[in-house]
Amino acid sequence: MTTLKITKKHHKHFNNPFPSAPVSLPLIQGNLLFNSQTVPSHQHFSIGKDFQLSWSSNNGGSLSIYHQSQPKRAIWSTIPGQAFVSAALAETEVEESRGSFVVKDRKLHLVCHHQTILDIRVIDQFDHSLEAQDQDSPSGFLDLDQKTDSKGTQFPMVLVTGWVFNMRRKKKHSHKYGTLENAQFEGKGPSTCARYWVLFEQKNSNQIGFQVKLGQPNFEFRTKASPAASGRYKGFRRRLGQFQKRRLRWFWSSARPRGFGFVSSSEEELEELKAEEFKEFNRVCLTYSSEENERFYGFGEQFSHMDFKGKRVPILVQEQGIGRGDQPITFAANLISYRAGGDWSTTYAPSPFYMTSKMRSLYLEGYDYSIFDLTKQDRVQIQIHGNSVEGRILHGTSPSELIECFTETIGRPPKLPDWIISGAVVGMQGGTESVRHIWNELKTYNAPISAFWLQDWVGQRETLVGSQLWWNWEVDSIRYTGWQQLIKDLSVQHIKVMTYCNPCLALCHEKPNRRRNLFEEAKKLDILVKDKLGEPYMVPNTAFDVGMLDLTHPDTASWFKQNLQEMVDDGVRGWMADFGEGLPVDATLFSGEDPISAHNKYPELWAQINREFVDEWKANRVGKEEEDPEEALVFFMRAGFRDSPKWGMLFWEGDQMVSWQTHDGIKSAVVGLLSSGISGYAFNHSDIGGYCAVNLPFINYRRSEELLLRWMELNSFTTVFRTHEGNKPSCNSQFYSNDRTLFHFARFAKIYKAWKFYRVQLVQEAAQKGLPVCRHLFLHYPDDEHVHSLSYHQFLVGTEILVVPVLDKGKNNVKAYFPTGESCTWQHIWTGKHFRRQGVEATVEAPIGCPAVFVKTGSIVGETFLKNLIDLKVL
Repeated sequence: MTTLKITKKHHKHFNNPFPSAPVSLPLIQGNLLFNSQTVPSHQHFSIGKDFQLSWSSNNGGSLSIYHQSQPKRAIWSTIPGQAFVSAALAETEVEESRGSFVVKDRKLHLVCHHQTILDIRVIDQFDHSLEAQDQDSPSGFLDLDQKTDSKGTQFPMVLVTGWVFNMRRKKKHSHKYGTLENAQFEGKGPSTCARYWVLFEQKNSNQIGFQVKLGQPNFEFRTKASPAASGRYKGFRRRLGQFQKRRLRWFWSSARPRGFGFVSSSEEELEELKAEEFKEFNRVCLTYSSEENERFYGFGEQFSHMDFKGKRVPILVQEQGIGRGDQPITFAANLISYRAGGDWSTTYAPSPFYMTSKMRSLYLEGYDYSIFDLTKQDRVQIQIHGNSVEGRILHGTSPSELIECFTETIGRPPKLPDWIISGAVVGMQGGTESVRHIWNELKTYNAPISAFWLQDWVGQRETLVGSQLWWNWEVDSIRYTGWQQLIKDLSVQHIKVMTYCNPCLALCHEKPNRRRNLFEEAKKLDILVKDKLGEPYMVPNTAFDVGMLDLTHPDTASWFKQNLQEMVDDGVRGWMADFGEGLPVDATLFSGEDPISAHNKYPELWAQINREFVDEWKANRVGKEEEDPEEALVFFMRAGFRDSPKWGMLFWEGDQMVSWQTHDGIKSAVVGLLSSGISGYAFNHSDIGGYCAVNLPFINYRRSEELLLRWMELNSFTTVFRTHEGNKPSCNSQFYSNDRTLFHFARFAKIYKAWKFYRVQLVQEAAQKGLPVCRHLFLHYPDDEHVHSLSYHQFLVGTEILVVPVLDKGKNNVKAYFPTGESCTWQHIWTGKHFRRQGVEATVEAPIGCPAVFVKTGSIVGETFLKNLIDLKVL
């Protein structure tokens, strides 16, 4: 019997346009019991020097963690009388189709939903007694010698041990105060149990690390469970050993989910599981308390929601989808390609991290697939596909402090080069003459330009889906004749050239003017991801298949950096590092690691290679005559995971629809910007006007001029102001379409330039503290209840600028909300009107060209911004 099934759906031509939600393991609930002989009624345990763990036997028993600076505010607590560790063995199916992945739980074989606490123990620096008493602990989990010698380990630590099991208590008996002595169990049918260990240790002054590890499943309590069951655990083991095998089953507080395969009731299945020698569970769940009115923010770059209370949030890197629930485009995308429409949860850059309105925060380490179940009002349950979990619990008194604490560990981005935040990045295609023509037009409008981003520098070819790039990372000398001269001419005017690449390589035998065949080179070097037969894994991508670089191979990085070096030697100073979200989950990697975990890690490795090249290039120029800060390199990418802010320099939000819709249009671009900012992605932006156009007989999505103009207004207040022609340039209104679009583009490039002085400050702050440039109001007004309900409606730039964008077709006014929490007046930049009242909404006129933007009255930032607008003849 296998517990993992991979199903390929790449080439299904007609599919269900309304696919059902993937079946997932329901929320597991069980009782908590404790041994009153070894666990006292109430006790406090120090964790390091800054934290303490409190145990209380009231209402069945619970644990709470406090920071010493706030001894009455729990930053993490279990639910009294209920299990906080549980385990299961389930079958999983992963369906894959062109970068989209669906994880389904199928048959459930075992679950241990009840839990005992047998001991809560303090581990001091020189305490080695644990090794003798817990000699059956998992390998490497309690290596005290290593921890004792490890610099930075802060003692004491606290270890909680016990059992998880699936015995059921008789209803006619109740256990007193949750103790084992008064518990009564049914005695028929087979039973399963396993040891567990939960270790808490201080990582720094604001972080508690936790580890949860499960032991091997024992299918009969009569069998000797472990050497550690001796001594004071013998009585407990004897009591459990009295029970006969009973039918395998488990119980839920809610109804059975439709389509979920429950366990067989036969004893034969138990024998089958034993015969298969299952040595570990493949699900571990961590359950703890939440408050009914607690809001949950973060989880990486999310496009549909800001608050996730009441939802199940899967953490899996993948394509965001086309439509994501907006209709009719999601219907069409799903019909043509399996689940290509995505849903509210699909994203390029998720993160197993959150913070709440109650100033609680937690994140998982590692890369296993996980689900954060927030569907119950009083609890959180994290379901991890594995038999262990590590993570950290954060302490902070404000959202900004929690972000700073989080990014202190995962990493923060470097300062961006000054040139990329000085003016517009013009995204266009067409070749050398097209670039020179548009450049000349922009001169007449005095548009501040930082760079030309030329996605098609590698050349284009016609496929079944239209014009696509040759994924062979070298300049196409026919399309871009005089490439180096073009770069030099632009450089004289302080304009950079940016290009495009990704970690995939296409077959390019048919490309007439290629100098190199990078696919064949990589194949010969054996640095491509392999399939099960040991051949290069050809991954379907739209109209052609590609090979993916195996980023775990030690030779891959140096080879790819050589390609980047050739590009930079020509004078290129930036590039889009696209993709990274599509590693197949049945791939074979050089490292031999589990491809499902490697799937989430892959975009971080992709960012790391690009970042290392940037840093090495910079280091090699130190002390040379040509060293110039204006020549610094930068790359931007869309795929990511928890630690991506450490390696990535700049992010963009991927391929939004050219629409006004909520889940995959201009509104989703604002949500993605703000949710990613909470999650450590300090520098983010979207394609001006969106990317994905659709031109079908009955379903048309084309970028209107109004949408383009409003998106320019929006993005002039993000980190980078960059255009994109989209996937179907001829269907879309472009910044160069007519005099009105050119004038509007130049106007908002100047507005973007007018607050550059402040942008420089915010970029510096992001590099030092991890705070984003664009911020949800929750970050600075967490006590304002109305702010909690805001999504795409408005946002802050730093603390001094308030932006309320127009995100609906035909609308010329907005409702601006002025938060409570500090004594300040907001000044409307166009009329000079002052808004002094706090906690109120006001209707503000916002015709095209004059979006609702406010600055704090009397602030130096606000006054300088207004002065610059006047100097640039915008105001």
